[in-house]
Amino acid sequence: MSEAGAIPELKAIVGAVLFASRAPVTVDRLVQVFHQAAERIGGIAAGFAQVGREEVAAAIEQVRADLAAAGIGLRIAEVAHGYRLESDPACGPWVRVHLDRMRPQRLSPPALETLAIIAYRQPVTRAEIEAVRGVAVDQILRNLLDLQLIRVTGRSDLPGRPWLFGTTQRFLEHFGLNRIEDLPGVDELRRREAQVAAPDGCGAGLAEKPPAEVAALAAGSAAETREAMGHDAG
Repeated sequence: MSEAGAIPELKAIVGAVLFASRAPVTVDRLVQVFHQAAERIGGIAAGFAQVGREEVAAAIEQVRADLAAAGIGLRIAEVAHGYRLESDPACGPWVRVHLDRMRPQRLSPPALETLAIIAYRQPVTRAEIEAVRGVAVDQILRNLLDLQLIRVTGRSDLPGRPWLFGTTQRFLEHFGLNRIEDLPGVDELRRREAQVAAPDGCGAGLAEKPPAEVAALAAGSAAETREAMGHDAG
């Protein structure tokens, strides 16, 4: 018997693991948790030794449906190839007040633009980034590396063997993306830009957009460059 006096349901265990996790959890990792618990603990945990991917995936959907039906301000989001329990975005204003974050922390426009170029053209060298932006990006690259939003993926075959940069798992988590292919295409970027364009052209109105959309809008020129030059970037 468990501490609560009853064997928990599969969906209850899945929900508890997601609640306790600081990073997105994959279906395979959840299956591994059930198998490892059966081996190490035995007892009631042994009853879940044969749990597989389909059962775990179904349990995740059950938890998702239960949270939606309960309307308690929590949801399960699919992010960075895994799942995490998070607050409902509609409740964001109140959550930010509680956390004293009424002014959302955002990357600077130059950092967003650099990050967008890397996201759309990866793997990409520093010189290629600077060719698009027209300015030096050494310090920005160092900051993005420190934030673990980008990583060195290898070396180019170009003379001097410069470093190649790409995005990280942390990038997907930060912008709420499940995979890099979920970034908007050029047509979608232009449509979103038209919807949120500020009268003074300085980007007012972006503060209310989700981080992924802000990054995408900052990437407008990078996305067009990718469309026109992507094939010769290697």
